[in-house]
Amino acid sequence: MTSIKEQAAISRLITFLQEWDSAGKVTRRHILENFILANQDKTGPELEIEFSQGASLFLARITAWLRLTYMYGTCLEQQLKSIGIFLSAASGQRYLLEFLEIGGILTLLEILGLKQVKEEDKMESVKLLQLVAKSGRKFKELICESYGVRSIAEFFATSKSEATQEQVQILLDTLGHGNPKYQNQVYKGLIALLKCTSPKAQQLSLQTLRIIQSIVGKAHPSIVDSVLSVLRSLNFEVQYEAIQLIKDLMAYVVRPALLKGLVSLLKPSRQETAKMQARILEEAGSLRLMESLPAYVQQAAAAKTIGILAQESGEVAEELIFLNVVHGLMCAMGNKDHTNGQRQASITLEYFVQMFTVIQNYVRRAMGEKLFELFMQDAANLYLNMDAVQADILATNIVNIPADCLAKGETSFTETESSPEEEWQSEDSEVLSEPLA
Repeated sequence: MTSIKEQAAISRLITFLQEWDSAGKVTRRHILENFILANQDKTGPELEIEFSQGASLFLARITAWLRLTYMYGTCLEQQLKSIGIFLSAASGQRYLLEFLEIGGILTLLEILGLKQVKEEDKMESVKLLQLVAKSGRKFKELICESYGVRSIAEFFATSKSEATQEQVQILLDTLGHGNPKYQNQVYKGLIALLKCTSPKAQQLSLQTLRIIQSIVGKAHPSIVDSVLSVLRSLNFEVQYEAIQLIKDLMAYVVRPALLKGLVSLLKPSRQETAKMQARILEEAGSLRLMESLPAYVQQAAAAKTIGILAQESGEVAEELIFLNVVHGLMCAMGNKDHTNGQRQASITLEYFVQMFTVIQNYVRRAMGEKLFELFMQDAANLYLNMDAVQADILATNIVNIPADCLAKGETSFTETESSPEEEWQSEDSEVLSEPLA
């Protein structure tokens, strides 16, 4: 038999629920706002005390109203934040299960794809999906089984708010951990995101990819073209993250394809550049726009990346030489339309020349004594000191180093008056004292 106090509490709950059932939009908004203010960070047992063991009845009403009105955005922010109080409550997993039973995951995912819904409300939806995903492996699987990765990735690519994109990154990262059944799906979704037009989404996707890549343990072939295409970005943070990912991928089977791709980027397609140049010359400020031509930006980034990879691994440096990287770097040095590409290529070529005698000999013969002397004096600023004829010599070079020449070059490199150890130590100290730009 219930006590008088318990009966009074039940009566208050019934009155509250009746008020909700008969209320209009304005009154319900007010009820939810008061609920949010009064119940932040409460535990499941505390919510039950607040609602006389009937908190689930209130949650059911909120979720039912959400499903009826989410397409119109009616009080969506208040609805989602109120549900968040239940889902985040310690010792309140029953609320999560109740929310999922009425199709909560599908509702949250559908909200992400609605054009009429405000970005702020979509971010609240993402936060609720985070709470679901953090509740365990089976809940991550439920999101993925509901085509969640696709919906989340599509929203990520189109979102205009960096704060929202950061929340989506957290969600994708959570879905990629402790979810062996669908981690490859998350991984491939992140690869696809690299081709979106949002620099922030690209940057965050690259960061997350580096983490998920180590979890997956294998590199998908599609990552090669995707990460190389990101090098076209004018955003320095995006390029930095792309280079870091490429460095990580040197430990995977896609390494040969990546190195070959980087070398090929040193010589942009003539058809592409001619088409872009014709379009640019029709516009004002053609010189400035030429510097931002995507193919040339990519060329400069490739030259920089090659230098970084070569300095970190002698084995990679040799592989690049076999791919005729010297020819490509010299072509990039002769590209008078992109000064940063000239500079990056020149700095990288300097490293190869200093490290391998055979490279030095080939480059000297291809450049001629005068240009080679200018190159060795100040490689980083060579593009400022050479004339049009010298630039053409570089752009039209036909250097092709046979594979067996590298071993011969290394042998001749050690046949000096000083000991081999002294030579290598001296060479290494010179190179490392001049960091790659």
